[in-house]
Amino acid sequence: MSDELKISAEKRTEFGKGAARRIRRADKVPAVLYGHGTDPVHLSLPGHDTMLALRHTNAVLTLDVEGEEHLALAKDVQRDPVRRFIEHVDLVIVRKGEKVVVDVTVHVEGEAAMETFVSVELTELSVEAEATNIPEVITVSVEGLEAGTQITAGQLELPQGVSLAIDAEALVINITQAVSEAALEAELAEAEAEAGIEQDEPEAPAEEPAEAESTEE
Repeated sequence: MSDELKISAEKRTEFGKGAARRIRRADKVPAVLYGHGTDPVHLSLPGHDTMLALRHTNAVLTLDVEGEEHLALAKDVQRDPVRRFIEHVDLVIVRKGEKVVVDVTVHVEGEAAMETFVSVELTELSVEAEATNIPEVITVSVEGLEAGTQITAGQLELPQGVSLAIDAEALVINITQAVSEAALEAELAEAEAEAGIEQDEPEAPAEEPAEAESTEE
């Protein structure tokens, strides 16, 4: 479940790309805080503390904004695609006991039956939970399950106080029969034959020239 982490934040009055770059150069993170009918507040957060606090999705932070505290949910975290440092954070004000809808990662554990393939159709599950009680992951066990087994959202065991925010019939896990390499090759050959693609015959190894018979004089 999500932990409350306290972070000191500063209000900022400079905006735009240039201001954001200056904030990042100072090892801080630009952020915006909004929600519950309040005007958006633009903030800068300490870089290292923010990085540690946002290691997990749906982190709930206690923000100390110049002496005034706010409980906030990290709703959108933008990261540099290469270096992965945090570029910007959207924070939504929440209240203790308030329920929010969030996407939680689906974690698969266990080994399905032999010669099966486990396909995760939904890598994230939309759920409703108390803002201070959001699960980090939803765990699904596939231990020993046979080909043909399907697990829907409604079949998942959710933590107490957490409910689905999507259709209960949504397919989460699909277990099928694994295809052997020989079957794959046969399928490919059949598809190529239907498309009129002819495979080149392997070239026969060149015959070595016969050695000339030696003649004695």
